[in-house]
Amino acid sequence: MTPLRGTSATGATPARRTPVPGGDGCAAAGPARRRPARRGGGDSGDAETPPCEERLTALDACILEGVAAGASTAELAAALYLSRQGVEYHIGLMLRQFQVPNRAALVSRAHSLGVLSVGTWPPRVVADFVE
Repeated sequence: MTPLRGTSATGATPARRTPVPGGDGCAAAGPARRRPARRGGGDSGDAETPPCEERLTALDACILEGVAAGASTAELAAALYLSRQGVEYHIGLMLRQFQVPNRAALVSRAHSLGVLSVGTWPPRVVADFVE
């Protein structure tokens, strides 16, 4: 198994990678992310702040990036130090949060809402959508 970002193992194929937690892991795990202002607190008119339903935890963002990149449940579990059931649980939460029936629809809805960045590979969650 090779990491999604950061170091690459010898003999790794660049087409299929999985996220690695920590500094070289998913985009949401880095300390440079900023927390956007909450909606409804004032008349700032900040239209770029996502509604609360679309906000993701850093772990959910890492899992969503892995799903969008085509990583399997087992690959995500190993890379994020979770059980397979833990990964499936978080995916299930996101399926309900985004009101979609499967992983393909989850990625599609995330792209359409602007949660995943456009024009980059592997896909990354935009920092404004991470709590």
